[in-house]
Amino acid sequence: MKLRILLFVGLLAFTSWEMSYAQGSLDVKALIEQMTLEEKERVVVGSEMEIPWSEGGSTGVGQVGGEVPGAAGKSLTNKRLGLNTVVFADGPAGVRIDPIRPNESNKTFYATAFPVATMLASSFNLELMKEVGTAFGHEAKEYGVDILLAPALNIHRNPLGGRNFEYYSEDPYLSGKMASYFTQGVQEQGVGVSIKHYAANNQETNRARVDAVITERAMREIYLRGFEIAIKESDPWTVMTAYNKVNGAFASESEELLTTILREEWGFDGFVMTDWFAGTDIPGQLKAGNDLLMPGTPGHKGLIVQAVKDGKMSEEDLNKNVEAILNIYKQTLEFKGYESSGSPDLKASQAIAKKAATEGVILLKNEEGALPLASSAKLALFGVASYETIATGTGSGNVNKAYSISIAQGLENSKQAIHSELQEVYTQYIKKTREDMGPKAWSFGPDKILPEKIWTQEEIAAFVAQSEMGIFTLNRTSGEFYDRQQGYDFYLSQEEQDLIKNISAAYRAEGKKFVVILNIGGVIETQSWKEYADAILLMWQAGQEGGDAVADILTGKVSPSGKLPMTFPNYYMDHYSSRNFPGRELVDNPYPSPFDAVESEVIYEEGIYVGYRYFETFDVGVSYPFGYGLSYTQFEFSDLKAAMTDEGELTLKCKVRNTGSKAGKEVAQVYVSSPDGKLEKPAKELRAFAKTQSLKPGKSETLIFELNAKDLASFDSATSTWILEKGIYTISIGGGLHDLQLSDSVVLKSGLEVMKTSKSMAPKREIDVLTKRKD
Repeated sequence: MKLRILLFVGLLAFTSWEMSYAQGSLDVKALIEQMTLEEKERVVVGSEMEIPWSEGGSTGVGQVGGEVPGAAGKSLTNKRLGLNTVVFADGPAGVRIDPIRPNESNKTFYATAFPVATMLASSFNLELMKEVGTAFGHEAKEYGVDILLAPALNIHRNPLGGRNFEYYSEDPYLSGKMASYFTQGVQEQGVGVSIKHYAANNQETNRARVDAVITERAMREIYLRGFEIAIKESDPWTVMTAYNKVNGAFASESEELLTTILREEWGFDGFVMTDWFAGTDIPGQLKAGNDLLMPGTPGHKGLIVQAVKDGKMSEEDLNKNVEAILNIYKQTLEFKGYESSGSPDLKASQAIAKKAATEGVILLKNEEGALPLASSAKLALFGVASYETIATGTGSGNVNKAYSISIAQGLENSKQAIHSELQEVYTQYIKKTREDMGPKAWSFGPDKILPEKIWTQEEIAAFVAQSEMGIFTLNRTSGEFYDRQQGYDFYLSQEEQDLIKNISAAYRAEGKKFVVILNIGGVIETQSWKEYADAILLMWQAGQEGGDAVADILTGKVSPSGKLPMTFPNYYMDHYSSRNFPGRELVDNPYPSPFDAVESEVIYEEGIYVGYRYFETFDVGVSYPFGYGLSYTQFEFSDLKAAMTDEGELTLKCKVRNTGSKAGKEVAQVYVSSPDGKLEKPAKELRAFAKTQSLKPGKSETLIFELNAKDLASFDSATSTWILEKGIYTISIGGGLHDLQLSDSVVLKSGLEVMKTSKSMAPKREIDVLTKRKD
């Protein structure tokens, strides 16, 4: 009788937990006390590769909750405890799921392909970024996705980084702010994000085995700073660890990264998950603070249980992992019983995608008012990408979209006349060449860029005679698993160079203009050929609405307002990081492949001098500087007022006026030159920015910036302290790094210790890093 009563009480207890789960509340600690060791293991392992589990039928593997085909992963269920499936989906450029679902042939589930992250950062518009995040969150919500595997905010350390298009910038402040506002937008929809890849995941070559050797100061100021900003300002639900090692330890096994810095110093209270199949020491990952192992494999079954029994990790440590995960799971839409409609408002998302693309387009050159186009101009569109415009990169940054608008389609939608015979020739050329090349080997592999069609000078001359302007679109793509190359990637092929020169010469000979559009995901060389173009428009990979967005810029419906989030160097080797990218392999690798990574290391010899910090400090010429971007109108900055308190708080105020003849937006960029003292400083560092509203000619807007001491501080590795050194701080404001119209100075009379940290992430050996000091 007593046994029956106990069983009845136990059944009531578990029934109450299941009811509380459905009602949106859960006492996680109490639940953990009642869980078996095997059940705890089920929580910390994902289920994309479903783990067989049938001991006595006490826990069911049957799928409870939503199924989303094409999602990147999901949690294991537990019927006894009422723990349903939590769904994770890729999302750097849109919710990546399958558009077709079994038994639903009458309906599709296409997601919106938004501009790639680099293009979003080019907008320098935080409120727009939040709008984009809201649209992402809405689509995820209605498609049954609980956690979005985005944003990605690793640094553009080198131009050849294969996933740079998924990341925002070479600048950590810009990266962190964009990620923060995106996260706020997504999570306001009840969908979580997973900020990734934490940390120093700046290359694809040997990414699962490479050891990134970095100084403490560079780690804190460059590679962790963006994560710190986003985590403190937007409270993301989850963080995803990187594949690579950092200073000798895998990121997913580093207690200093995951516990000391992330949780104890920054106050992160969500859970941490691995990148898919990352790391080697499972108990070590969990003990370090990497709570969830994704995507989960059959080999995980029983491994953690045995590790606890063998004393390789304590059950108390495992309980911490379980608690962190369940505290987030109970916030999910699945936990709250939300029934997704499968029908998000895609029209609204598409409008936001177009708006974001339009604001991210960058006008690099515009001689003698070549743009905007005259409404009556007949255009000859050259280049494969004019008709087959690339919307996104490949791999997990791809999106299964319903359509993608090419440049040609966008111009036609804008009622702009384009040369129909030339269009037909390219259409047939693309079709035939695609058929000859065949499909790519696997979906995550790099897209195949078609070779350009070669034209004789006589053929070009005929097209010139039948058009008022020539436009040539150059394309590039990249993606997961592969870094880019110098030849026929960063640099143009000889055929591309010759095409640009020949088309340019033919149009200029007739007194007509020639425009180049760059449909690319990362930096390319422009110095050697930009003189041949009257205008250059950088459209990036603008998502599915790219063609319409570019048409709005070309026709002058919208004035371009995008700015470069990274530097375009004159030559690849001008980047200091190019001297060691992507590092050296420590063992022989006779048959290299993206899956068979080998032990390797890359020493970040440039230290803090990444991107424009290097080019500006060491006076290295560039083709286009960070923050650069032209407009169809002009802006004047005035009335700068700057004041700094003894506590290092800086207040700035300035006015931006449209002095041109067209409406437009301007990005006010604030750069600070800090005094060299105990620590040397870069020549200039971006410390704040703001985008104006659309200003009509003659109208102005007053901008106010408030920066605290941490915003201005540098990291002193010797004392593990963020500090402000005494001396003169020069503040410069303008529309770009090389367009700083205003400057003022403030004085900090006494140095300040802003924030004490732990001694963490120190390299295990001395690194001979770049310095501007002669000693």
